[in-house]
Amino acid sequence: MTLLFFKLVFTPVLMLLSTLASRKWGETVGGLLVGLPLTSGPISLFLALEHGKEFAASATTGSLAATIAQASFAVAYCRLARRGWLPALFAATSTFILAAALLQLSGIKQTGLFVLALPVMMAALKLMPRSLVIKSSLAHPRGDIPFRILLIVLLVMGVTMAAPYLGAEVSGVIASFPFMAVILAVFAHVLAGFEAAQRVMRGLVGGLFSFAIFFWVLSQFLVSFNLTVTYATAIFAALVVQFILLRRIRRQRVTMTANT
Repeated sequence: MTLLFFKLVFTPVLMLLSTLASRKWGETVGGLLVGLPLTSGPISLFLALEHGKEFAASATTGSLAATIAQASFAVAYCRLARRGWLPALFAATSTFILAAALLQLSGIKQTGLFVLALPVMMAALKLMPRSLVIKSSLAHPRGDIPFRILLIVLLVMGVTMAAPYLGAEVSGVIASFPFMAVILAVFAHVLAGFEAAQRVMRGLVGGLFSFAIFFWVLSQFLVSFNLTVTYATAIFAALVVQFILLRRIRRQRVTMTANT
């Protein structure tokens, strides 16, 4: 019952906080926050508690492969954003599935995937438009936050229940699909235009650096250390990287504002 409570409460609270952050500080910051393992991190912990540390460690292979797939997703969405959110989302999802499948078939291990993810994420940032972090002033539709939270609850429950049938690596990939970023991007696209959605996607890629270090640490620690030490170390490493990224975004915002 305690585990069920955390599934129903913990991840939705993270979704709520990232949504409010996006509204307060802009779409790029919102995307940066949802690039963190806000969904896949708790799912990883639930997998470790329900199916064992070895299962969760194997799932990190899928999560690290999905890091590269998420960067590919973001680039594809940005490239087609002008055509509308539906074509962009379809192309981005197809790109994610293809990239994740190829990486799964490649047999590359966790450290190799982590090393490969770094230049891929940097290249993705180069390929995406760069703009100011803009706070949206548009009114948001009533009921959008409960809708977002419901989707995340269904994801957490679905992946953890289906994990024994899907296998560890596939579970890691599905858990790492950027559901939160999709929700933020589509709402931003509809309410504020394609450039707002592009800012979410750029923020997503920026957040993937923390995502990658989080799951790489898990892959190295899960089998050898207890869950408290493992997840505390992974969270600390991810937060350090995220702190550096947020400071960089703040400096870029000041510089770009001064030049306009």
